Amino acid sequence: MNEIVNCVAYKNGVRTTEVPLNKVHEELEDTNQFVWIGLHEPSAEVMHKVQQEFNLHDLAVEDAQKAHQRPKIELYGDIVFIVLRTAQKNAQGHIDFGETHFFVGKNFIVVIRHGSTVAYKEVRSRCETMPDLLCKGQSFVLYAIMDFIVDRYFPVVEELENDLEDIEDKIFKEKPSRETTEQIYQLKRELLEVKRAVSPLIDICTRLMRPDIKNISTETHAYFRDVNDHALRINEMVDNTRELLNSALEANFSLISISQNDTSKKFAGWAAIIALPTMVAGFWGMNFKFMPEAESEYGFYSIILLTVIACIALYFLFRRSGWL
Repeated sequence: MNEIVNCVAYKNGVRTTEVPLNKVHEELEDTNQFVWIGLHEPSAEVMHKVQQEFNLHDLAVEDAQKAHQRPKIELYGDIVFIVLRTAQKNAQGHIDFGETHFFVGKNFIVVIRHGSTVAYKEVRSRCETMPDLLCKGQSFVLYAIMDFIVDRYFPVVEELENDLEDIEDKIFKEKPSRETTEQIYQLKRELLEVKRAVSPLIDICTRLMRPDIKNISTETHAYFRDVNDHALRINEMVDNTRELLNSALEANFSLISISQNDTSKKFAGWAAIIALPTMVAGFWGMNFKFMPEAESEYGFYSIILLTVIACIALYFLFRRSGWL
C-alpha cells in the first residue's frame, strides 16, 4: 500500500508539479504557492521525513503516528494540528470509524488518514476544478476535506434513524423480546460513538474562525461557518434520535412488564379454576361417616355437576375481566 498518496504543489489555484518528499522544503521557499500532501497510515520512517520537511512538533507527530486520538484542534507555534473522526456503514450495518489528521502551516497542508476512511481523491479532483477557490490556499483545502467528512455523517445518522424506526415497529407491532432490548442498547452505543465524534467538530470550527489562528485565511471563515452549521444539524439529529431511543427503551420495558402481568393473571385464573374441584374433592374425601349427600343416590353426580358449573362460571368471569 502506498503511504504517500499524493504530494503536489499548487500556485494561483492551479496544480503545478508533483513534489518528491525530500524536495518539499525547496518548494516551501516559494511563498506564492502551497504544498498539499496526502498520507495513508504512514510508517515511522515516512513520518520522520515529513516532520523534517515541514518542521513539525514532536508531540503532534507522535499523535499523528499513533492515531486513536479524540477530535481536537491544537496550535504548535503557527502550525495548526487537527484531528477528526470519520464514519461510514460497513456491509454488516455497523459503523466503521477512522481518523484524519491535519497539519496546516503557512503554505502547506499535510493530510493523514488512519483506519476505515474513504480516500480524498474525489475532494482533490473537485478542488482542482475550482482554481478561483483553490487559490485561497491550504485553508480552502482544509475546508473541502472537513466538509466532505461531515457530510458523510448524514447518511450514517439517517441509517441509525431507520434502525430506530425498525425497532419501534418491533416494539409496538410484535411481541416484546430480549432481542429487541439488545438491539436498542447496540443502537445507543453507536449513537454515543457518533456523538463523541461530532460534538468536538463544533468547537473546532469555532476555533478555526478566530483571528488568532494565522494560517487560516479570513476569506475561508464563511466556509468553516457552513461546516459548523452541518455539524450542529448532525448533533441535533443524534440528540433527537437518542431521546426517541430512550423512550423506545422505556416503552419496551413497559410492554414486557405488561406482558408478564398478563401471563401472571392467566396463571392465577387457571389456578383458581383448578383449585375449586380440588377443594370440593378435599371436603368430600374426608373420612367422616355423616356428610351431606353422602347417603344420597345422586349425591356424587350432583356434586360433580355443581363443580363443573362452578368452574365454567369462574372461567367466564375471568374471561370477562381480561384475566384469561
